[in-house]
Amino acid sequence: MENLIYIVLGLALLIFGGNWLLKSAVALSLRLAIPKIVIGMTIVSFATSAPELIVSIKAAMDGFPDLSLGNVVGSNIANLGLVLAITVLLGNIDVRKSFYTIDWPVLMVASLLFVGFIYFDGLLQRYEGMIMVALLFLFLVYLLRYQKPAVVDEVPEDDVLLPLYKTVLYLGIGGTALWGGSELLINGAVGMATTLGVSERIIGITVVSVGTSIPELAASIIAILKKEKAISVGNLIGSNIFNLLAVLGITSIITPIRVIDQGLVTNDIFWMLGISFLILPLVFFPKGLRLGWRDGLVLISLYLVFIYVTVQ
Repeated sequence: MENLIYIVLGLALLIFGGNWLLKSAVALSLRLAIPKIVIGMTIVSFATSAPELIVSIKAAMDGFPDLSLGNVVGSNIANLGLVLAITVLLGNIDVRKSFYTIDWPVLMVASLLFVGFIYFDGLLQRYEGMIMVALLFLFLVYLLRYQKPAVVDEVPEDDVLLPLYKTVLYLGIGGTALWGGSELLINGAVGMATTLGVSERIIGITVVSVGTSIPELAASIIAILKKEKAISVGNLIGSNIFNLLAVLGITSIITPIRVIDQGLVTNDIFWMLGISFLILPLVFFPKGLRLGWRDGLVLISLYLVFIYVTVQ
């Protein structure tokens, strides 16, 4: 019963936190005249990736590397196979050229870099983490200097310029609520899963990863309902890049991460690569430069197959 209460309270905090974070992100993009997708791929992505970072560092330092790796790999799969699927089921997203010429390729480079580092020796070392963080830094510099809007955004009537103190307040409250909500949700979910005798890798790749993807889901659903599609797409692609380059990069710098359960390198990372790659053809088919409900059905079906295969 206690675990169930944690889960319900965590979900409530995450929904409210996503709303506050979105308000601050919109206000920042207006105040700084920065494209909303840049805000989505930086500030919102970092805030919604904070649970993964906290969980991964703590898990690695406590001697649970599979929980750390499974959390990030599973979150990346969930962000695209579950969160993006639900987002496009709620409404079509039109995509511009820079989305698939810059943002998606960076996601694939980050994914392939991680797989290359972890596949052959089953170890993510400090210098590899430093390379990943350096690549993230270069990507952020590029975003802030050169990125143009990559998603056609409908400008809602409630785009108002908030006072600076309110923007900072919403950002702080939203980020804190997302972090606290994720903590409660993860504690409750892991508590439930542990009593069922589920393995560490399975907990990480399913329960914990979905739990730490709830902020992305909350922020994206709120964004799509408010027609802030640029923030929704940017948040998801950005979160996956942050998860790989920042979360695993920073975690491995603090303490090298070693694979214990080989299922991570024989199964899970290839699902992550496959679903990440699939986003490109889905953008072009069946209708050019658009993600729609059919794409959502494809993604969520693949995610369900992944969960079924993984827990067998």
